[in-house]
Order: sequence, then structure tokens, then C-alpha cells
Amino acid sequence: MKLVLFDCDGTLVDSQHLIVAAMRNAHAARGVAPPARERILSVVGLSLPEAFAVLSAGDPAYPVAAMPEAYKLAFTRLRDSEPPEPMFPAAREVLDALRVRPDVILGMATGKARRGVDRVLAAHRMEGWFATIQTADDAPSKPHPAMVLQAMAEVGARPEDTVVVGDTSFDIAMARAAGASALGVSWGYHPVEELTRAGADMLVDRFEEVPGAAFALMARRGAISA
Repeated sequence: MKLVLFDCDGTLVDSQHLIVAAMRNAHAARGVAPPARERILSVVGLSLPEAFAVLSAGDPAYPVAAMPEAYKLAFTRLRDSEPPEPMFPAAREVLDALRVRPDVILGMATGKARRGVDRVLAAHRMEGWFATIQTADDAPSKPHPAMVLQAMAEVGARPEDTVVVGDTSFDIAMARAAGASALGVSWGYHPVEELTRAGADMLVDRFEEVPGAAFALMARRGAISA
């Protein structure tokens, strides 16, 4: 079986407006100047404690321990008052086509909490589409390989049969550390140059290109015939 393991924020759904707004509100609540938008987006994909540790830049006055809860509160308030995060163009259609293939298993590996993932799936009517979902509740933060290793173990996939699809250097590094192939997407929150430096095996510019690229990477490793 071929496991195609997707990141969520920045890969499947465009949540940057919500993330940036919640970050700014959380910093304001703690009396701290918020980072620039680009700096905020640079830590998307990390779990919250790791993200705020990076944003602190080692400043002992930065309230690292208090920020995750402040962010969760701000994010929840904003999320409940706004429409759900939109999916990127063609994302739902491509996932729908992949999930009905008898030789493909869909999975997700995300820095979101499971509750957030469940809300996204419910909002887009995709409950039950992913055979394995690994979240910040289940494993160490990306780029640690645990999410990919757990997903492969859960569905019985080998590394050479697994492709991680993501928009950040953390996704790419996680995939490589787990022995899986790494497919970078250009529409997310990290520049493609960062994905290349992190070791992306291939890059795509449109969601429609994901299946062909994923199967090409597996074929390259001998998992399927070219």
C-alpha cells in the first residue's frame, strides 16, 4: 500500500490569516510586541511550545511558557467567529480521487491539535478520509520523525512506499528523518528555496500535480513500477 501523508496548515488549508491574527492577539494579551508576519509564518508546522521557543530568540523576558495557552484562547475566539479555513484550489478534489484508489492510503501529519484537525475535516465534510492522523497531541514536534514513523506503523506502510506532502522545511526534514520521500508544495508558508535546502525530493506548484509527483517518487525508489 502507498501512504500519502499530508501536512494540514499551508498544504491542505490556507489558515495563515487566522494564525497571524491569533498570534498578534496572544502577544498583545501578554504585553509583548508581536513578531512580523513573515516571522510568524516561519514557525507554522512546529508544535506551539517549540514555535514560541523559536520566536523568543532566547530572550529571557519573553513569556514562552504562557504563550501556548494565550494563543489557543485567541485562536479559538477567532475561529469561532469566522468562516472555516479555506482549502487550497483543487485540494479536496485531488484528495477525493486519491482516497478511492484501492492502492492508496491517505494520512495526515500536522502540528495542529487533534481537536483543530477534527474541526477542519468536519467543516469540509472529509471525516473518515484519512486512515491515520498524527497531531501535536500524539508525537514530538516536527521535524522529529515520530509522526511519520507512527503513521507508517499504524497502516503497515514501508518508508519507500510513503510520501510526505508539505509546505515547510519542517515537513521535509521530518520525512527525510523517517526515511520517507519528501514532496514540497510551493503555495504554502516557507519559500521553495527553504524546501530545497531541507532536501525536498521534488517540488510542485499546483495541487493537481501531487498524485503524479508522489507516485513518481515511489517509482524512483522501486516501490511501484515506473
